[in-house]
Amino acid sequence: MKRLIALLSIMLLSVYNLSAEQTYPKDSVTMGSLNGKDFLLHYYQQTLDSLQKSVEGLSEAQLQFKAGPDRWSISQCLEHIVLTEKAIFAFASKGMSGTANPERRKEIKATDDVIINGMNDRSHKAKADPALTGKGKYNTSADAIKDLQDYRKVILDYINSVPLLDLRNHVSDSPLGVIDGFQSFLFIAAHTSRHTLQIKEVKADVNFPKQ
Repeated sequence: MKRLIALLSIMLLSVYNLSAEQTYPKDSVTMGSLNGKDFLLHYYQQTLDSLQKSVEGLSEAQLQFKAGPDRWSISQCLEHIVLTEKAIFAFASKGMSGTANPERRKEIKATDDVIINGMNDRSHKAKADPALTGKGKYNTSADAIKDLQDYRKVILDYINSVPLLDLRNHVSDSPLGVIDGFQSFLFIAAHTSRHTLQIKEVKADVNFPKQ
């Protein structure tokens, strides 16, 4: 759990480095003004499709290519995505296990857009926990995508089983702020989007293998 908290601290740091102007205006939040489950489920599909498109057809040499000794390969990025989705899901589902506490909604500072934009801001980088650092196990992108799809089914089944009000009314303390259950699950897909951008950076390297 300590490792997971450290990981979330790194990710949330990106979010909370964004402008305070992007937070909820005081007393302006109503349930009707918040994103619903359709938005969340669409974002999960969007991030999966984008990741799949970015790695489809890559050779083993391309998957294992590193731009430098301290840089990740695409294979490592894929492995990190799979490992981390499991870890954040454990955190998010744990936050949903307690009693709903909608009275704490007024403490939430970050909007859903702030979380998405913060996670996709690649100007803020940090070293991942060793337990969540990929070893380069994937030699085909199809194997990685299958593993991700298999575990995402678990996550999506959970999301579909929980009413939107429960997701929004379970408010908990995260390492750098107060968030609701919906936002905890939003982190999962946003994290995948973040590392899809990293994969695109690897592919853009001048030394990236042509095949």
